[in-house]
Amino acid sequence: MGTPEFALPSLKAILESEHKLLAVVTQPDRPKGRGKKLAPSPVKEFSLENELEVFTPENLKSDEFVLKLTDLNPDLLAVVAFRILPEKVFTIPPRGTINLHASLLPRYRGAAPINWAIINNEKKTGVTTFFIRKKVDTGDIILQKEAEIYPEETYGELSQRLSIIGSELLLETIDLIEKGEVKPLPQNNEEATKAPKITPELCRIDWSKSALEIQNLIRGLSPAPGAYTFYKGKILKLFKAQAVDETTYSQGFGEVISAEKNKGIEIKTSKGSLRIQELQPESKKKMKGDEFLRGYAIKKGDKLG
Repeated sequence: MGTPEFALPSLKAILESEHKLLAVVTQPDRPKGRGKKLAPSPVKEFSLENELEVFTPENLKSDEFVLKLTDLNPDLLAVVAFRILPEKVFTIPPRGTINLHASLLPRYRGAAPINWAIINNEKKTGVTTFFIRKKVDTGDIILQKEAEIYPEETYGELSQRLSIIGSELLLETIDLIEKGEVKPLPQNNEEATKAPKITPELCRIDWSKSALEIQNLIRGLSPAPGAYTFYKGKILKLFKAQAVDETTYSQGFGEVISAEKNKGIEIKTSKGSLRIQELQPESKKKMKGDEFLRGYAIKKGDKLG
């Protein structure tokens, strides 16, 4: 069970293993792109290409879907970046239902663990497999693997790397379950932290924060959904930026300190300035900072936000 690209390495790993893949469950086709045409999820697309049976239920609690799963008689359900499962679904297989989560549980429980680890300037994260229980991301841990977060790594880059590490861990977990060698460990709820869903408000840059905090927000939201600010009343998305000093400022946050070809675009924050390296003006393509300088008359003293 999975939907986005993050789930693909796990699906491929299971398909290429000795285990029998009975079916794939993913979300229904959703509107995509400017034309808002219905498009399949990455998992559905891959499944159809490989002639796998695919279910796309809108309602996971529906009797029709539950009956389909029960008739398949699976030993195990494996979930990677899907939806919250009702108890009547995750209790179907006799070996249980396992989930691959992109953090070292109990830290960063929730929908956006990779984003929040970067936003919070963590130096390490990892992946966890666990048995699904009624309360989200609280089940007993089976296996974990730690991974370093590189200094300038974005959400997209880390997500891709963790999807590969996670696929290996998931397969190792399935092998252990098959052999009956799993020794699950309960999570310590006192150590739990949250990774809630990313909202549009969170993506809006607050220039009164430090340059480092803003840099990490941009990294944690790049390439999607993207951190944004405003320039001359229009949305300006930022995908890559670097904190370049630690000067403390008491006012003028979001002000352009310099807009020169040799220095780039530097913006004032409460602590330090932020050099913008990659951005996207509203209704335009993504571009480097120096490209933006050539096409837009941004100057020292202009304000973002």
